[in-house]
Amino acid sequence: MGRYRLHVNGRRETVDVPGDTPLLWALREELGLTGPRYGCGIGACGACTSLIGRQAERPCVRTVADSTRERITTIEGLSADGDHPVQRAWLELDVAQCGYCQPGQIMTVVALLAANPDPTDAEIDEALRDNVCRCGTYQRIRAAVRRAAELAR
Repeated sequence: MGRYRLHVNGRRETVDVPGDTPLLWALREELGLTGPRYGCGIGACGACTSLIGRQAERPCVRTVADSTRERITTIEGLSADGDHPVQRAWLELDVAQCGYCQPGQIMTVVALLAANPDPTDAEIDEALRDNVCRCGTYQRIRAAVRRAAELAR
């Protein structure tokens, strides 16, 4: 068991877990941040996607010990009032069906738009290709990415 300090959603948090604990478990079980979802545990589905630094990454395949020097942002830390352009676009276009994958989709799009404020459809598809939506709302997701880019301008 170790004591690790994480910088999560703008706050310093301490977790007492073994260093090889997946970051996702620390976020969900130790810190109560349930926005990043458990989907596959191997980084393949994108349900847990959060920002590590400015990059969209999968906390299910990252250890707590490897995360102490990074700023971590989960969906809960994106906007206190849901007013982030990506969140607004998601609501405006009624993207979510079941909603399980949506936090990971949103966080991937936040990273995409930070790096590329006006992505093409091909760039959107490439950025989201490893984020699985079992309900198949991909067309609404792509439309929401375009709308979020408009809102951010």
